[in-house]
Amino acid sequence: MKFKGYRRSNGTVGIRNHVLIFPTTTCASTVAQMISREVAGTVSAVHPHGCGHLGKETELMVRTMVGFCANPNVAGVLLVGLGCELITPELIAAELTRSGQRFETLNIQDAGGTTASVAKGKELAEKLLKEAMAARTEPVDAAELILGASCGGSDTISGITANPSLGVASDLLIAAGGTVIISETPEMLGSEQILVRRAANREIGKRILAITAATEASIESMGVDIRGTEPSPGNIEGGLTTLEEKSIGAIRKGGTTAIKEVVQYAEKPTRKGLVIMDGPAQDVVCNTGLIAAGAQVIVFTTGRGTPIGSPIVPVIKVSSNSALYHRMRDNIDFNTGAIVEGTTSIQAVGEQMLREIIQVASGKLTRAEILGHTEFGIPAIMPTL
Repeated sequence: MKFKGYRRSNGTVGIRNHVLIFPTTTCASTVAQMISREVAGTVSAVHPHGCGHLGKETELMVRTMVGFCANPNVAGVLLVGLGCELITPELIAAELTRSGQRFETLNIQDAGGTTASVAKGKELAEKLLKEAMAARTEPVDAAELILGASCGGSDTISGITANPSLGVASDLLIAAGGTVIISETPEMLGSEQILVRRAANREIGKRILAITAATEASIESMGVDIRGTEPSPGNIEGGLTTLEEKSIGAIRKGGTTAIKEVVQYAEKPTRKGLVIMDGPAQDVVCNTGLIAAGAQVIVFTTGRGTPIGSPIVPVIKVSSNSALYHRMRDNIDFNTGAIVEGTTSIQAVGEQMLREIIQVASGKLTRAEILGHTEFGIPAIMPTL
C-alpha cells in the first residue's frame, strides 16, 4: 500500500508541500497574514501565544511551535517575530536547524515596521516557495504515515459508527507499518483499565494511569468537577449521558492493537504502532498537538459537526450519522451513518476509510482545505503575564 509523498532531505515524508508563514508571537500574527496574502501558495497561522509565558508553559509553547513548523508537510517556513518577545524566531530557528527544516527569519522591529516587514517577508517567502516548487512526489510506503485520530462534538452513536470505523482503519494502517496517535486524555477517564490492558508492557500501563490520574487531579485542584464539562452540552444534546460512556466510545478510534508508547503533548513518537499523546480534549489544540508530534494527516470524527481544519495538515471530517453528513455537506468528507442504518458493516466502512486516507495522502483535498480553514491553538497551562 503506497501513497504519493514528498521525501524531505531529513528523511521524513510529507503529503503536502506548504510554505508556512509562522508568527512566533501574537504581535506578529497580522504581519504574517499580510505576507501570506502577498505570496499566493503560502499559508499562515494565527495564534495568541509567544509572550508572557512561565516555566513549563514556555517549554510547551516552544516544543509545539517547533514541531508544527517542522511537520513534514512543510517544505519551508518563514518565522516572523516582533523583536522583544519571549519566543523569538531565533529561538525556534535554533531548534529547526537540529531537525533539518528549511527556514528564514524576520523581525518586525529590525525591519522597520509593518510595511517594510511585509516587503521583506514577501521576498523571503517567494524564495522559499520557489525552492518548494522544485519538490516532486514519489511513491511512498504507507509505513511512513503518521495518522492523528481525534473526535469532537460526539453524539450517542459516535462510539458505534464513526469511532470504531476509524479504529478499523487504524488497525489496518498499523498492520502496514504505520503509526496512529490518539489523544484527548480527559476523554479517557473511565476507560483507563481498558487501555491499560492493551499496553505493550507494564511501564506503558503505569504511564496511562499516571496521565489520567494527573488530569483528574489537576481539575479537582481547581475546585471543579470535570463532569461539569464532560460530556459537553452538545454531547448531551446528541444523546451521551456520562463521561464514561463518552470515553469508551472515544478510545475506539485507536482500534485494537497494543499501545506502544505514551508521549507528551506535541512530542514526536519514537515507536511505530499505536501511540497515546497526553493532551487536552479541546478540538483545535488537540489537532495542533497531533500535528506538532508529526502527524501528516488527521481523521476527525463528529456526531454534531465542526468546520475546523489546519494550515498545513489535511483534516478528514467523518460524520457518525447520515443526517449530519447531508446537513453539513460542505464540511464533512466521509459518512459512517450507513452502519447504523444496517446497509454495511464497521469493517467495510473502516476499509473504505483507509482508502480515503491514502487518497488524501496522495493529494486529494479535504473539505476543510477547500474552504480554507486554518485553525491553530496551544493549551495554556499557567497564567500568562
